[in-house]
Order: sequence, then C-alpha cells, then structure tokens
Amino acid sequence: MSKLTIKTEGDLHVVVRRQFNAPPQAVYRAHTESALIQKWMLGPDGWTMPVCINELRPGGKIRFEWKGPDGSGFHLTGEYLELQPYSRIVHVERMHLPDTTPDNHVETRFDPDGSGTLMIMRMTLPDAETRSMMLASGMEHGMEASYVRLDALAIE
Repeated sequence: MSKLTIKTEGDLHVVVRRQFNAPPQAVYRAHTESALIQKWMLGPDGWTMPVCINELRPGGKIRFEWKGPDGSGFHLTGEYLELQPYSRIVHVERMHLPDTTPDNHVETRFDPDGSGTLMIMRMTLPDAETRSMMLASGMEHGMEASYVRLDALAIE
C-alpha cells in the first residue's frame, strides 16, 4: 500500500504528503545531494538518472535527466529559491516531455514526526488546466516507486 497521499487545494495547488522512517536531516539530504538523488529519484523500475545538476544555493540551477529501459527519456529544469537545511526547500521546476510545461512552484517541508519525517510538498501551478494535466499523468506511481527506494537507502 502506498504511503503517498495527494490532495488538491483550490484550482492551482497539489499537496503531496509522505511519511519516511528517517530523520528530517536524512530526508533533506536525500533531496539535495546529487549522488543520493541519482539512487532513488528514478520513477518506475528500469529508469536511470544519468544527469543530475543540482546547484544548492538560491538561484542555483536544477537539471535532472531520466532515461527509460527502452531508451526514451525526459528531463526537468528549474531553480532553487530558498534552502533551509534540514527543514524546507523552495524551487521552481518545469518538465520537458518533450514540450515544456509551465512553471511549477514547489515548497517541500521536512517535519519531524516521531522518529521519522513527514514530508509535505505543496505545488502551485499557473492554472487549473495545467494542474489537471499533471494529475492525469499518473505521476503518483513514479513518485511512490521513488520514495520506496528512498526509504530503502537508510540514510543517516
């Protein structure tokens, strides 16, 4: 059973919640250290992330490139707006599928929750149509597959 929940707020927002069995510092590191990102943020089984550019500073660039088992792929670009170790990341991202999606403003919090972490990711899309397209993509399946891998890393 998936530990991931997705809810909508208003016309523009998507809120993703996920519990992890690791402290906030470890979950934050997994979201910010390129070597760790490339181990878990892969989506469905068989995908890889050969390119992970991750400049950890306000204004720093993000570029993640994924390749599927059949050779297909897509990438994400973006910029960091705020980084508050080990509690919060704010960034803007856009997917290239190959067409480029509108900017998605993402705030991710890492809240202590018992001996683990509650991650709350709040996405703000430019319009209801973009949000509907994103939700219809089935993104939650790739996200949860990735988060299962993150849980298995046992990062300290």
